[in-house]
Amino acid sequence: MKKDKKMKKETAEQVEMPEEAGTREAQAEDPGEDKKPEKETEASEEALDREADEAGEKEGSEKPEEKEGAKKDPRDAKIEELNDKVMRQMAEFDNFRKRTEKEKEQMFEVGARSVIEKILPVVDNFERGLESAADKKDDPFVEGMDKIYKQLMTELENIGVKPIEALGKEFDPNFHNAVMQEESEEAESGTVLKELQKGYTYRDTVVRHSMVSVAS
Repeated sequence: MKKDKKMKKETAEQVEMPEEAGTREAQAEDPGEDKKPEKETEASEEALDREADEAGEKEGSEKPEEKEGAKKDPRDAKIEELNDKVMRQMAEFDNFRKRTEKEKEQMFEVGARSVIEKILPVVDNFERGLESAADKKDDPFVEGMDKIYKQLMTELENIGVKPIEALGKEFDPNFHNAVMQEESEEAESGTVLKELQKGYTYRDTVVRHSMVSVAS
């Protein structure tokens, strides 16, 4: 009986041995399978590291743009606004000053021209009076009138009033006003023969045209 039991135990152990070998072989194969997930985790970690590096590079490249697009200090913006207002006001004032100076000059010119136009008839009367007293040059009164006339003409010339040359000149409608024509064998056609009334300019602008007679 004891021998039979031993035989049964040995057969049972022999049957169990292949199973243990199979389990050992399975365990030997399992380590390879366990290593695969480890490799996959390492690859995923490397991919994450690369993505993190790329994201850092992008953030680094975007930082200057963010700084440029960043809002300015309100105090700096206010200073720029005030500087702009001051510059605009200075420009407007300079334009106003130039405009007022030009207007004043124009008003002065208009006023001076008006006064000169009123004085010219007085000058004409002086000249007529002196012509009529040409034979009395030694008369103290005539000498005094001649001196006053010369003084008046000197002052008019000092402010820019000058007589227009007409006699013997070619007729120029810009300076001369022809009121009559005369035949002349000596002068060419269009030449001023007589000056009936003197013309004057004020600062290169005509105040009064010369009234003349022209050769036909």
